[in-house]
Amino acid sequence: MNVAHDPREVPSISRAVAIGSFDGVHRGHCEVLAAARATGLTPTVITFDPHPRIALGNRVELLTTLDRRLELIADAGIETTLVAAFTPQLQQLSPEEFAERYLRVIGTEAVVAGEDFRFGVRRSGDLALLERLGFEIVVPTRVRGVSSTAIRAALAEGDVVEAARMLGRAFELDGIVVAGDQRGGTLGYPTANLRLEPDLACPRFGIYAGVALGHRAAISIGTNPHYGGTERRIEPYLLDFDGDLYGKRLVVELWERLRDEAAFASEEELVAQIARDVEATRRARRPAGDDR
Repeated sequence: MNVAHDPREVPSISRAVAIGSFDGVHRGHCEVLAAARATGLTPTVITFDPHPRIALGNRVELLTTLDRRLELIADAGIETTLVAAFTPQLQQLSPEEFAERYLRVIGTEAVVAGEDFRFGVRRSGDLALLERLGFEIVVPTRVRGVSSTAIRAALAEGDVVEAARMLGRAFELDGIVVAGDQRGGTLGYPTANLRLEPDLACPRFGIYAGVALGHRAAISIGTNPHYGGTERRIEPYLLDFDGDLYGKRLVVELWERLRDEAAFASEEELVAQIARDVEATRRARRPAGDDR
């Protein structure tokens, strides 16, 4: 997929353009992308960075990094994505100015968006305006009950199975492996210490089963109460893995929530529970909602 950051980098050819934040690239978003492909025009996406709500000063827990969002959009068969910087200047564009500078200039013939799509200064533009400006309008089938907000709510409850149903794939933790306490190695279960970007969503604290790098993974998310910790740590233990992950990007799928985190009466009890978690991780199955 071609990724551009300025409309002038995008050749002017006949395009069907889907516009949106596409946070999570969930099942609803995938319907939008499929509708763009179905037009027979060059399927193209315009998305925004930072997320518009974050740019306007709101707290948003993002479901994907920008890099992962672009990977998922590419996987959906989109040929070109224009990442528009959501700057104060863009926010002040009238709908007509946005249409000329971001749509007409790249050859847009059809715009694909939901019925409630709004754009331009003070959200004053809509699909009817785009139609009056000469663009074909394609409204994709709405996937009821699926939204980025609903996925965040499921994650807040630790319900990664419901999150997977809405995403169409397992929820992922996407970060960089950094140095940690290295306590797991002394217990016989060496873990990676995964650092996420601060604005990324993270599920309810607990122990999860999942997969990373093709290996089953038992993942601890929380403060390590057994050791009196206070800072959040994300520590996947990759089963049957031998390698150095420090400084590398690691994407961890969460398949199942196993239990709450807990403090134990002794280190022996902790190690015994970790062993049970590892066995449960070996038995875990990809969530039913995962379409892959």
